[in-house]
Amino acid sequence: MSHSSKLQTAELDWEIVDDIEIPISKQFGDVYFSKDNGLLETRHVFLNGNDLTERLSQLHDYQYFCVGETGFGTGLNILTLWQLWQQVRLDNHSHLHVVSVEKFPLNKADLIRALNVWTELKPLAEKLIQQYPLPIAGCHRLSFPEERFSIDLWLGDAQDIFPTIPKTQAVNAWFLDGFAPSCNPDMWQANVLDHMVRLSDFGTTFASFSVAGILKRGLKQHGIQISRPRGFGHKREMLKAIWLNASQEETDTGDSKQDITIQNESEIESSASVQRHIAIIGAGIAGLSSAWAFAQRGHQVTIYEQNEPLSGASGNPLALLNPKLCPIEQAHEHLMTLSWQHALNFYPRFKAFRPIQVQQIALKNADELLGLVEQYPENVLTANTTLECLPETELSSLTLHEAGAVSPHKLRDEILQHPNIRIEKAKISRLESTDSQVTLWHDQQKIAITDHAVVCCAKQSAELFENYPVLKPIRGQVSWVENSQRPLALDQAYSYGGYCMQLDASQLILGASFYPNRDDAEVLTEDHVHNYELIHSVFPQYVEQLPKLETWQGRASVRAQSLDYFPLVGEIQNLDQIYTFAGLGSKGFLFAPLCSEILAALILGELCPVPQSLLDKLNPQRFQKKLKAKKPYYSG
Repeated sequence: MSHSSKLQTAELDWEIVDDIEIPISKQFGDVYFSKDNGLLETRHVFLNGNDLTERLSQLHDYQYFCVGETGFGTGLNILTLWQLWQQVRLDNHSHLHVVSVEKFPLNKADLIRALNVWTELKPLAEKLIQQYPLPIAGCHRLSFPEERFSIDLWLGDAQDIFPTIPKTQAVNAWFLDGFAPSCNPDMWQANVLDHMVRLSDFGTTFASFSVAGILKRGLKQHGIQISRPRGFGHKREMLKAIWLNASQEETDTGDSKQDITIQNESEIESSASVQRHIAIIGAGIAGLSSAWAFAQRGHQVTIYEQNEPLSGASGNPLALLNPKLCPIEQAHEHLMTLSWQHALNFYPRFKAFRPIQVQQIALKNADELLGLVEQYPENVLTANTTLECLPETELSSLTLHEAGAVSPHKLRDEILQHPNIRIEKAKISRLESTDSQVTLWHDQQKIAITDHAVVCCAKQSAELFENYPVLKPIRGQVSWVENSQRPLALDQAYSYGGYCMQLDASQLILGASFYPNRDDAEVLTEDHVHNYELIHSVFPQYVEQLPKLETWQGRASVRAQSLDYFPLVGEIQNLDQIYTFAGLGSKGFLFAPLCSEILAALILGELCPVPQSLLDKLNPQRFQKKLKAKKPYYSG
C-alpha cells in the first residue's frame, strides 16, 4: 500500500444554492451532493436502488447486514441509511454495518459545516461527529451499539485499500459513489471493481447515480445483471444491479431498462444467525474485553476464571495507554497505532477511563521521535526541547496529547455488570470440540457445553492445546509511593523506558521492571530499586524528594509475549469453535479493544476492521511451518 506521507484532507469551495451551502471538492471539481436535494437523491439512488427498506425491515434476529460504499465524503449517504435503519429495523438483535472508503477526508470543522444543512439528520450527525477519526490512513471503527449500527471508515486510496480488506463476510449492498467517473477516474478502475466483487456474493446488489460505460462494462464482466431505472431529478437514468447465481439468472442479462426487484429470501437463509453462547477462559483484559465485544452484540458470555478476575498481569492499579507511534506511512497496518486510535474511542464509554497527555522522553534518537510531529495531524503531537512543567529534566520530549489511563478494577466491575456476562470460578482442564459445539471439562467432570470457546489464559493457554505457540514469560513489577507534597498533574504521564503518573491525588505509580524468561511474582526490593534508578536517570531532583524505598509498595506479575511480539488472535487448530486471544505482552490494555473486535468478526462472521496483512500477523497458526505454503488463513 503506497502511503508516502500523511493523508491530505479535502479542500473545499462552498456555493450557496437556495440558501443551502453546497460543498465542492477542489481536488475533483465536483459537488459532494446534488444541488437539487442531496438527501432525496441518496434515498432514490442508494436506498431504493438497493431495495433497502424491504431488506432491512426483514432481517432476522442476530442477522448481520453489510453495506459497502466507495466514497464517504460528508457522510450523507451513511446518515440517510442510518435514519432509514432507525425507521424500519425490527426490535431484535440484527446489526447493520457499513464499510466506507475515503481518500480525502473532510476535516472535522468542514464536516460539521457540511452536515449543518440537514436538520432532520442532526441527532445522527452529532453522534457521527463525536467519533469522527483523525485523518490517519487505515481502518477506523465507529461503534454505536445502542443503535445496533457500526461504521468502518477506511481512510486512503480505494485502489490501495480494497485489495487489503479481508473477506470474513460478504457485503450485501454497494453504494457506488465517489465523484463522477469523468472527474475521478481512479475510483472506477477495474482493480477497485474486481475487489468489490471479491468482497460480494450472489444476492449482492449495486446502485449508482452513474451509468458510465466503464462501470457497466466492469459489472457485466463479472456476470452482474444491470438495469437502468429512472434517475433522480433531471437525470434520466441511474444504475441498479444484482449478482445472481446461475439458477436465478434471467435469459436476458443485458443492459435492461427494466428495473430489477431484489428477492430477500435467499439472503435471509444464507446469513440468518442465532444467539451464541460463548465461553471465555480467563478474566484478564483479553478475556474481559472479548466478553464485552460479544455481550454488546447480544450474545451470552460465561467467563471461567480459576482465581480472581485480573489476578494476572492485567491487575495492576493503573494501566497507561502509551503507544510508540510508527512513521506515518506505516500507520494503516501498524497494530500499535491502530490500537491506540481504537482504544481512545472505546474506553471513554467507561468511568474507569481518564484522558491524559503523555510526555514521551527522548532517551535516544531524539530527532527521530520529535520528527513524528510533522507527520501526524495537527494537535496530536508537540515537540518539547525542555520540560518546564514538573518534574524537571534536560532531555527533549514528545507530548502525545491524545492518550489515557484505565483503572483495571473499575473497568472489570463495569464489564461484569453487563446483563449478558456472568463469571464462574472454575479451572478448565480440557476442551473437546464435537458437532459444532465445545464441551468444557474440569478433570473428569463436564462443566458446560457452548457454541464457542475463547482461551485467554496468557502463558497457561498452552495447557489446553497440543501445538500452542511459544509464549515467553516476562516478569514486571510496578511500584507506588506517597507523594502528596509534590504531586504531578492528574492529566499528565511521563514515559522514559519506564513510566510514572499519579495513581490518585496522593500517590505516584511508577515502573515497570522488565525481566524476560522469569515467572516469579513476589514483590522484590531490587525491583523497587530498578524502578527508582529508571526514574532517577530522567528526573533526578524530583525523585530525591520521594520517601525512602522501605515505604514503597508494589505488585509483580508475569506477562506473556509471543516470539514475534504480536498477540495471538484467532483459531489454533481449524476447529471453528475454539479460539485463543493471548500474548499481549506489556500492551494488553492498548491492544485488547481492537483485537476483541477482530475476534468477534472472525467468530460471528463480520467484516474485520484491519487489513489482511495485519490479520496474518495475528493469526495464531503463523508459527506452524506446514501452513506457510498455503494461502493466507483468513482470506475470503
